[in-house]
Amino acid sequence: MSDADEHRTAGLRSFTQRLGIRLPVRGSWGTDQRRHSRFRRGRVLAVLAVLVACLLAFHSAVPNTVGRIGSLLETFLPWLGLAVPLLLVAALLRRSVTALVALLLPVAAWSFLFAPLLPPASGEQSGLVAVQHNVSDVNTDPAGTARALLRVRPDLVALEEVTPAALPAYEKELARHLPYHAVVGTVGLWSAHPLEDVRPVDIKPRGFGPGWNRALRATAVTPQGPVAVHVAHLPSVRLGPRHGFSSAWRDESARLLGAALAVEKEARVILLGDLNGTVDDRGLDPVLAHVGVAGPGFAFSWPASFPVARIDQILARAAAVARVRSLPATGSDHLPIAATITL
Repeated sequence: MSDADEHRTAGLRSFTQRLGIRLPVRGSWGTDQRRHSRFRRGRVLAVLAVLVACLLAFHSAVPNTVGRIGSLLETFLPWLGLAVPLLLVAALLRRSVTALVALLLPVAAWSFLFAPLLPPASGEQSGLVAVQHNVSDVNTDPAGTARALLRVRPDLVALEEVTPAALPAYEKELARHLPYHAVVGTVGLWSAHPLEDVRPVDIKPRGFGPGWNRALRATAVTPQGPVAVHVAHLPSVRLGPRHGFSSAWRDESARLLGAALAVEKEARVILLGDLNGTVDDRGLDPVLAHVGVAGPGFAFSWPASFPVARIDQILARAAAVARVRSLPATGSDHLPIAATITL
């Protein structure tokens, strides 16, 4: 071994020892300096791998009583898989067979939950193209945002945080291809098909003022028959040191939205909205009890600068939602998402 190699090896051992990782003798998968075999060493890493697997497989068992930590975990659940390569590197450095075997558990759990989302949809699929976008109430280019959404030739476009000042720009641009629209409060729906029976949906949590209107329903008269389309914008969640993951208002609003979906008379239902939660978050269970989750595609939508979660949703009942994808950024802090819906 050259002097440079010895120097690098000594530096690596010093760094790993500060992390609490003791490396075995170079090139050896036998006993280390403490006479631990490749099966005895790395037990802490193995325990961490089992813990990650348990959090993935049994995330619903994590209590939501303190700081709603269960919902917080479920919001970023796919990212828990990043622990696997980190533990893998540590296991290889430690030359621990036990840790490597234990890593099969989180790999299996993550694959079971999220591998079906990885393969891209093959071939073109026919159906309604729906776009969901929280356009942001501070968007400085509503006209440009509207034109960007039209590039995928949608049949339905749902918008949230539509301000009175920006509404004329959205109406003007979207009407070029989507002649029918309805707006209630700060949410709007634009459609290529006629809209009937438009009305607001009350999802307002207790204590909110009468001017808080963030949901609507309409019947879209499509060539395949009538479809109830709901557009909703649930309250935001907050993350802070004092109260943890604050989602009480979002959860209450989700229960009201779920109740509205439960009494919807149309057999086919499409839900478009910023639900401020992922489909893994138990806070949305009252909604998901009445609509199915979308097909392949992670389609992270928030924040636009570095998307880490899909909190904007396109869901349906008695219809299949496929080809879910994120669209290029607009002037919003959310990315638009699009999906093909087969009725």
